Amino acid sequence: MSLEDASIGETLLLIHYQHHSAATPYRASHAIYIRKNARQAKPEPGEIPDVLKRRLISLRAFDQSGQMIAADVAEGPVLAGALEAMFQQALVAEVHLHNAKQGCYAAKAVRV
Repeated sequence: MSLEDASIGETLLLIHYQHHSAATPYRASHAIYIRKNARQAKPEPGEIPDVLKRRLISLRAFDQSGQMIAADVAEGPVLAGALEAMFQQALVAEVHLHNAKQGCYAAKAVRV
C-alpha cells in the first residue's frame, strides 16, 4: 500500500480485499483503491503517514489469534496517541486502521 492520496485525474481501481483472514468471526474484507505505479509505503516505527493524519480513522485491535480485543475512533491529529494506547495492552498484536466514514481498509500497524 502506498499510503498516499491519489492525484486528481489519476486512474484508480476499486477492488475487494481480504485484510483479516483469521478463522474467527472477525474475518474481514472491504474495498481498497489501487493506484497504478504506486510505491510500497515503509513508514518507520511510530511514524503516522500524512494520509492517515487527515482522516477520521477507525482502529480495531487484534490479538495473535485474530480476536478483536479493543476498538476506537480517532481524528488524525490524535491517531498516534490512540495507537500507542492500544499497544500498551500486552495482548494487542496488530491494529487495523479503516477510513471511518466509508469503512475502506487503510493500513495495519503491528507491534515492533
